[in-house]
Amino acid sequence: MDPSLLPSLAWFARIVRHGSFTRAAEEMGVSRAALSQNLKALERQLGTRLLYRTTRHMSLTEAGQRLFDALGPALGEIEHAIQTMSDTRDAPSGLIRINTSRMAAKALIEPHLAEFHERFPKVALELVMADSLSNIIADGFDAGIRLGQSLVEHVVAVPISPPLSMAVVASPAYLERNGTPRTPEDLARHDCINYRFLGTGAVHAWDFSEPGTDGRHFTQAVTGRLTTNDDQSMTRAALQGIGLMQIVDIAVQDHLVEGSLVRVLGDWAYKHAAFYLYAPSREHMPPKVRALIDFLVEKRKAKSLL
Repeated sequence: MDPSLLPSLAWFARIVRHGSFTRAAEEMGVSRAALSQNLKALERQLGTRLLYRTTRHMSLTEAGQRLFDALGPALGEIEHAIQTMSDTRDAPSGLIRINTSRMAAKALIEPHLAEFHERFPKVALELVMADSLSNIIADGFDAGIRLGQSLVEHVVAVPISPPLSMAVVASPAYLERNGTPRTPEDLARHDCINYRFLGTGAVHAWDFSEPGTDGRHFTQAVTGRLTTNDDQSMTRAALQGIGLMQIVDIAVQDHLVEGSLVRVLGDWAYKHAAFYLYAPSREHMPPKVRALIDFLVEKRKAKSLL
């Protein structure tokens, strides 16, 4: 079959359905003359008359009736297929693979999983925990979540948490036994829980900002009897009264609210960028990814109002 016939066949079916060149032309946004010329060209290509037409009346020829009877179901299936594609395009569905830090997953995704799945029952999530930000496009991820904004070509970044800060915390029992540090220099006399980066093997030097408007950033190495490469392990140790630890505030917010951990050195807190969700360019962004972004931004705004 000549593919160039398809538009003319669809126009022919519209004419028959409306029983009028004028109404069919209005629906398709073309002139009546253009529609008439198109039908004449189709008849020439097929070598047969399809319609009898006068200035007042039109009717199908026998050949035209046979063609229309065959076109009806076929065009219906095509329209159904196109509508199905449109529904798939507009309704969030499918798998979203997210490359994320454990901290971001625990603080920003896991508390809202039930609500997200209730809202978007056709969307599945796969959380891949990693220390470093993957090349989400090359590695086959739909999105990535990390601290801070670092845009690369063809990637957008959207903040999904309020601005953060590095919090120094300890259990009330630890502070009762060892006292409360008033400046970062006081940490030299305290047992501090260290974090070792899995990728580089380096030990995290604690981040501080000098009190005041300028807030000069500086780092300070600390010592202690426990080193780990897992933030949740650090938190469990701090809850047991083993020592002080430094962590992004959002990771221990619940413990601070309930009082099982106490924040110290608040005036020296180093302000940190928010968590950002990275995704490929907004152009042709799948509805499932757009739904995830809108959902997490909604949760961010709700936290900001608290």
